[in-house]
Amino acid sequence: MATSSLTVLDHPSVYDRLARLRDRDTPCAEFRVLLEELGVSLAYEATRSLALTETVVRTPLQETPAWRIARAPVVAPILRAGLGLLPGFLRVIDDAIVAHLGFYRDPSTLQPVPYYANVPADLSDRQVFVLDPMLATGNSGVAAIGALIAHGARDITFIALIAAPEGVHTIHAAHPQVHIVTGAMDDRINDHGYILPGLGDAGDRMFGSTSSVPTSVRT
Repeated sequence: MATSSLTVLDHPSVYDRLARLRDRDTPCAEFRVLLEELGVSLAYEATRSLALTETVVRTPLQETPAWRIARAPVVAPILRAGLGLLPGFLRVIDDAIVAHLGFYRDPSTLQPVPYYANVPADLSDRQVFVLDPMLATGNSGVAAIGALIAHGARDITFIALIAAPEGVHTIHAAHPQVHIVTGAMDDRINDHGYILPGLGDAGDRMFGSTSSVPTSVRT
């Protein structure tokens, strides 16, 4: 399914990998591999609009016209879980510039709390792709997009493994120009901000942890 602002992947390999990811008995190691493989599928679809430039290459037989990506895009995973989609994205666009945006969700308010950002100073001439496996409330997505716009970003695509209608609405209400590419559109979010049926906490399942809230260690 595709509209001008939302694309939901429709492919047997995506369905199969999503089914294995959703299974609560899938171990961490397999979960990470499946997430990376789905990152390839999502990146392939999301980057269709990358600008090209014409060039000439010499094959072993002759010169021939060819096309190259005009300018390396920026890919910005939202920490932690967004890192799971990053290797797959880089398999499709290997020279992408990687930015990092750190947010965790306050468990009581469900609002994003920023704790880290490493972003190029000027994004005005770059296509930017935000990575986050779960688009649930959409609050972290809105915060991440806002941070990128503050650095001049004008062409932003949000890539999510699984999305909830509430999250899509939240992002488009705040940033209607942002295109969303997702592997599945689930039913809804629950009172704790988790997607149903979803797959649980992607970061915890990817890293084998029990909490996505960072802690500070003082010595």
